[in-house]
Amino acid sequence: MSGGIRVVVVDDHPVFRLGMAGLLGSLPGIEVAGQAADAAEARAVVGDAVDVVLMDLHLGADSGIDLTRELTARHPRLAVLVVTMSEDDESVVAAVRVGARGYLLKSAGPDAVERAVRAVAHGEMILGPQVAARAMSSLVAGRTAARTPFPELTDREREVLDLMARGHDNTAIARRLVLSPKTVRNHVANVLTKLAVPHRSAAIVRAREAGLGGEG
Repeated sequence: MSGGIRVVVVDDHPVFRLGMAGLLGSLPGIEVAGQAADAAEARAVVGDAVDVVLMDLHLGADSGIDLTRELTARHPRLAVLVVTMSEDDESVVAAVRVGARGYLLKSAGPDAVERAVRAVAHGEMILGPQVAARAMSSLVAGRTAARTPFPELTDREREVLDLMARGHDNTAIARRLVLSPKTVRNHVANVLTKLAVPHRSAAIVRAREAGLGGEG
């Protein structure tokens, strides 16, 4: 990173995106390598030379969670810093689980943004003070459960199944997990296949028997 920190700003709101790019471009040692309003544009501008991506979770029809997972898998040294309006526990935990190294709210000040960009670029994990304690407690609780039901499912598929068992439809699940409806449909299909059940109702019965869906 001898040539400075190369960043890309991914946000579907042009005023915020341009403002963030202007702020970062004014900071010593930070270079704005590109901007993107959606997943397709992000794929085009994020390459191996990019160090940090500032990522919104809501990108119109696209999911910032899905895009974070994709970009971090494609570019393992890439640091994704989520900058969003969403401060609920599920969004924070989902972002961290798919590889984000930082999570800030859009209300964060310029100094906080600069510190976070420099920190994640150097391998640190940064969570804004408003979300850090809740996020970490949720992560610890999830990782220390005595028994994980349906180990054949991925973490995300298990989350989807749990919400199904709580009575949520695909639209509600997509909203809660910050995913596209298409992605949720794919997860539901995978759950039915892996559990070898013929339909959604049978999956819900299996889930509730295993203790999922118990929070209403």
